[in-house]
Amino acid sequence: MVTLIPQKGHLLIAEPSIFGDVSFNRSVVLLAEHNDEGSIGFILNKPLEFKLNELVPSIVKPFTVYNGGPVEQDNLYFIHKVPDLIENSIEISNGIYWGGNFESVINLINEGSIKESQVRFFLGYSGWEIFQLEKELSNHSWVITENIYKSEIIKKSSHLFWKEKMIELGGNYLLWSNLPEDPNLN
Repeated sequence: MVTLIPQKGHLLIAEPSIFGDVSFNRSVVLLAEHNDEGSIGFILNKPLEFKLNELVPSIVKPFTVYNGGPVEQDNLYFIHKVPDLIENSIEISNGIYWGGNFESVINLINEGSIKESQVRFFLGYSGWEIFQLEKELSNHSWVITENIYKSEIIKKSSHLFWKEKMIELGGNYLLWSNLPEDPNLN
């Protein structure tokens, strides 16, 4: 298997070896930033039980909110694919953008100009200090893959996303794809 160097827009797939890690067990993380100061990403496949309009009462639509990671879980973050509608967006890669004018997002959602298939909200984010991600990669905590979905990654919301990625990786990962979430209950 070719090992990629982490870059903005890549996906981090949690290795089965990080079983028991509450935050990252069976996670698929989109890297939003990777530079000489560290890395930031958002967990894509862990929806929370409450909706956006429960967190921000001025929003009328019940968009799903995801657990973005263990850092700053009292803050709301978002990625999207409509930079022409949301000012001050930062491009991650492949037509995916991070952040922008939140007041504008509220108005656009309420008027129906932005749909849930165009934006994804997260409580918290995943963060790594300088060289921390590289150390975790050398300890086989993650597999890096290209984001083959490009901006359509926003629609990949299934809790089965990790299993799908294990199957794609093939080889020994196929065995792990069918393991129960808690093997001790097997």
